[in-house]
Amino acid sequence: MLAKEIMTTNVACAKADQSIHDVARILLERSVSALPVVDDDGCLIGVISEGDLLRRVETGTERKQSWWLDMLVSTEEKSRDYLKSHAVHVRDVMTKNVITIGEETPVSEIAGIIEENRIKRVPVLRGDRLVGIVSRADIIRMLAVRHVPVTVPAEDDLALRESVMSAIREVDGRSSGYINTLVKDGVVHLWGLAQSPAHKDAVQVAVENIPTVTALQNHLQVSPDLAETLD
Repeated sequence: MLAKEIMTTNVACAKADQSIHDVARILLERSVSALPVVDDDGCLIGVISEGDLLRRVETGTERKQSWWLDMLVSTEEKSRDYLKSHAVHVRDVMTKNVITIGEETPVSEIAGIIEENRIKRVPVLRGDRLVGIVSRADIIRMLAVRHVPVTVPAEDDLALRESVMSAIREVDGRSSGYINTLVKDGVVHLWGLAQSPAHKDAVQVAVENIPTVTALQNHLQVSPDLAETLD
């Protein structure tokens, strides 16, 4: 399977001039540990993560070194630490050197990238534009669907996946970022969070109404707290 088969496409993003306090709120609301940072054209320019916000003056967690250790630290390193703990905007805190993949990257290669670099997710680019995210959870979900082999996908399955994601957005576009899908030989597997039992059922009906769906496995979990976040 390839990145375009399993990636999450409705990705929450941050902007360079956005407040880091806004980003902290989004991280909590979306239950994610990092956000890609994009420019006005949707091109990836960085990533901001929980780790980037860990040492903050507001919480009293900024780095505090003894005077003798401070003498050994370079001005460059002290400047970076100061930005991390005091900067207000994303552009001053984000990580700029980001590991990325393309839509055609095999899942086996993605797993190696994530493992070797000790990261939780990797952005998917089409040229310079962000088109999705593949996380550890996306790969684990694929493994959970035991009869879905890691092979080159059929074009029909790729087209069906696009139809499924479109149908989910028609039910409730706000929630589509919490739902992902895998498709193999016309069999659709839904993963992620629904905001209520009725929402879960509505998504199932929307997918079942797609003529080319041969079977549906609905693995969605209901999260009542999600409804409050989206209202």
